[in-house]
Amino acid sequence: MSEQQPQSLAARYAQLAQESERRPRDAALRALDLFLAAVFGLIALPFALLTSLVVLLTSGRPILYGGERVGRAGHVFTMYKFRTLRPDAESRLGPFLGEELVARTAAEVTSVGGWLRAAQLDEIPQFWNVLRGDMSFVGPRPIRPRFFEELASDLPGYWQRLVVRPGLTGLAQVRRTREAAWSEKLAHDLEWIADRSVRLYLRTLATTAWRVLRQSLGRSQ
Repeated sequence: MSEQQPQSLAARYAQLAQESERRPRDAALRALDLFLAAVFGLIALPFALLTSLVVLLTSGRPILYGGERVGRAGHVFTMYKFRTLRPDAESRLGPFLGEELVARTAAEVTSVGGWLRAAQLDEIPQFWNVLRGDMSFVGPRPIRPRFFEELASDLPGYWQRLVVRPGLTGLAQVRRTREAAWSEKLAHDLEWIADRSVRLYLRTLATTAWRVLRQSLGRSQ
């Protein structure tokens, strides 16, 4: 008889997340996700085709990046983005977290990757993740399974991120920089999970749009 493999932290916390309170407003947020993903997806289609061509001509294949992320209730899904790093960058960046990851990632960015990130054009394929139900427009940013294991071990309450779908943007992203401590980001993620109102959802999207516009204009000058 084979030995039973130990459960990952994501799997163990998945049941807790499933048992967490579901709210009527969650259905409204999901309806907003579907509506906005369909509308923005159609609007973004010409930009997606152009971005695909630019990535292909400047750094070759693959055009898309697909990486495993932990979603609601511990569900592991493939998150898609237009590739902004050199091929196989994730295999070189895999062991790192925090400031060191940020520094090493900067060295892997392609010639157009920085601009695609500033304009968030690399995020367009995630509209598909939203339509599939893997993600929401607003929520904690999705994280790799291995990093989830580490952070859930170190930060009490980190598992609560599994109560909601991860987001294209979130309170931590509009209030803190990429270099902020994980504990600081978690505090804002937990605020979203506790509130997750339609008003906060729309306000977070509006703030994100304004930040993207400023960053894009700043890089173009």
